[in-house]
Order: sequence, then C-alpha cells, then structure tokens
Amino acid sequence: MKNIIMYTGPLCNFCDAAKRLFTRNNIKYQEIDISSKEGLMEEMIKKSNGRKTIPQIFFDDQHIGGYEEVRALEKENKLQDLLK
Repeated sequence: MKNIIMYTGPLCNFCDAAKRLFTRNNIKYQEIDISSKEGLMEEMIKKSNGRKTIPQIFFDDQHIGGYEEVRALEKENKLQDLLK
C-alpha cells in the first residue's frame, strides 16, 4: 500500500469529501493541515506544481490532484489498483 498524503485546510468541503472517500474505501492517509504551520502552503504549492487549491493528494511522491481526480479514479474502479 502506498503512503497517502493529503494537504487540507479548515472549512474545506472538498477536503471533507476526500476524507470520507478514503474512509469508505478503508484507505489510511496522512493529513497535513496547511493552516497549522507557516510554510506548509508553500510546500504544497511547490510539490503540486503550482496548484493552490485544497485538497492536494499524493500517493507516495506521485501527485494525484484534488478530490475530483480521486473521485474519478474511484468511479472508474482504478483507485485500488493505483494504491498497490
């Protein structure tokens, strides 16, 4: 199983939806709240090639995108395969 990192922020409906998606698929993830420490937002932007929206989701070092990209993978039944 790959290491999943999700950059999130407060009051983010897409972040909450991504968390529910991972929970219903029994997928463990590490959450990094970009509001919890200075510099985390810049770290996320750099790792995601300039994307500033949250969530930003990574499987190991592979940038997946946000909630909509992960949801599309789930709908296409490709999420579990990508996690192997």
